[in-house]
Amino acid sequence: MKVRRKIIKIDEELCDGCGQCVPACAEGAIQIVEGKARLVSEKYCDGLGACLGECPKGAISIEEREAEAFDEKEVTAYPPSLLSHWPVKLRLVPPNAPYFKNSELVIAADCCPFACGSFHQDFLQGRAVVTGCPKFDDLQFYQQKLTEILRHSGIRKIIVAVMEVPCCSGWMSVAQKAVSDSGKEIPIEEEVIGVKGEVSRN
Repeated sequence: MKVRRKIIKIDEELCDGCGQCVPACAEGAIQIVEGKARLVSEKYCDGLGACLGECPKGAISIEEREAEAFDEKEVTAYPPSLLSHWPVKLRLVPPNAPYFKNSELVIAADCCPFACGSFHQDFLQGRAVVTGCPKFDDLQFYQQKLTEILRHSGIRKIIVAVMEVPCCSGWMSVAQKAVSDSGKEIPIEEEVIGVKGEVSRN
């Protein structure tokens, strides 16, 4: 049902896709889609504007218009996505994307988010993420792409999330080689997810 109420408005011309507004929205109404902040569900936006002060470009404002009513019960029942940007596949992300700037970077094997039910809460809060399969994808290409990202983004830390299976073993060496080739000193942590979803930190 549509009602007239206050709701956020995002100016896509001003938005640079930095993703700072995403964690500021506790209801999960905002996500970065194709490099821009988007209101993904009107009923998740309470219209209070907690995200306004997080936007360095002033791209978010409050307007009054016809919109779906805010549904607090659905927001409570549905855990919000903590993904701050899109795309996430390493082969698709632009190396100079603003969401990489001065962030922590999660490098995740494709299977990890499916095996670990708390993947968003454990890994994504306030971080950028890239994914790929270290068994079937081109690891040399990934290493070169990561090197380019690390050279120009100011990444502060890397978290490599892999499954406890042999085919995931290539990710850590890719990350280490990319850091070495970038000429940066960036700490790397490896976190291993079991086939039943448990996380063991190394």
